[in-house]
Amino acid sequence: MSIAQIIFYIFAGITVISALMILFTRNVLYSAFLLIVTFLGVAAIYVFAGADFLAITQILVYVGGILVLMIFGVMLTNKISGQAVMTEGQHHFWAALIGLSLFGLLSYTILQVNFSSLAWIQAARNANEQVQESTIQRLGILLMSDFVLPFELAGVLLLIALIGAAFIAKRQLD
Repeated sequence: MSIAQIIFYIFAGITVISALMILFTRNVLYSAFLLIVTFLGVAAIYVFAGADFLAITQILVYVGGILVLMIFGVMLTNKISGQAVMTEGQHHFWAALIGLSLFGLLSYTILQVNFSSLAWIQAARNANEQVQESTIQRLGILLMSDFVLPFELAGVLLLIALIGAAFIAKRQLD
């Protein structure tokens, strides 16, 4: 077993353990911090899979944006109400049943797929090469040259959504 495989299994273990701890903690703030660890572990697994752009996007969008916003909201809610934010556990049976059913369905589907017959895997075997170069530079150049208009339109659309959310929140506070 190589050092890369050992590191991969360490990150996979950290990801699975932190995801399981999210299920069993009752404090929402601790769950949010554990979700950060889970997302960072998933980003590390993306790096090992050669999807470096997805890894950076995972860190920037989920860890840097969404989770920081969630933690900020939980801390503000906790400060306003003066009591700890805890989850209620009244539907354990149904949650476990649905979760185990989905796990079984996904496991069955994965086991039925013949991965060696997929076209892109056959093409990689026929080429007999492993491409290990980074795709981030090429994607960055494409985003700032050929796809600059859609990129800017997406930014404007997100800005409009942010202004609309702030306007709705202000109106509800008044």
